[in-house]
Amino acid sequence: KIRQKLKSKQEAMERSEKAKQLRAMRKYGKKVQTEILQRRQKEKKNMLNAVKKYQKGLSDKLDFLEDEQTSSQGNKKGSANQRTKKGPNAKRRYKNQKFGFGGKKKGSKWNTKESFNDVSSFQSKVAHNKGPGKARKGGKKALNKRPGKRARQKMKNRAR
Repeated sequence: KIRQKLKSKQEAMERSEKAKQLRAMRKYGKKVQTEILQRRQKEKKNMLNAVKKYQKGLSDKLDFLEDEQTSSQGNKKGSANQRTKKGPNAKRRYKNQKFGFGGKKKGSKWNTKESFNDVSSFQSKVAHNKGPGKARKGGKKALNKRPGKRARQKMKNRAR
């Protein structure tokens, strides 16, 4: 009986020891997994920052693509695709050539300080309507040679 009791106690101790080891291993595995996830997130963040800098023209280096390729071989297509594409596609290039590239859209007809102060194209005769008859904008008198009603009546009365 004593021998059985000692044996059962020893087995219980071994079981509890194994359970402790399993818990410790699980904790360690979780810790390793979180570290790996954090490292991946950090790499992804760095990669996106490098891509943004490259897109904005702040950086000319494409070495971040090579770093990404060595770390993960699974995403070969995307990195190769990004490396080969330099600038806009053919359709965009053609339209840029035809119409010009981008530029400011709104407020393009506003006066600037320089255009406001530039009076080289100002013509006072045209501006104040004092030029020759055809140049006048409201040139009613030049076009309408018929006298008004009162003047016509007076002329009619004079003729009698």
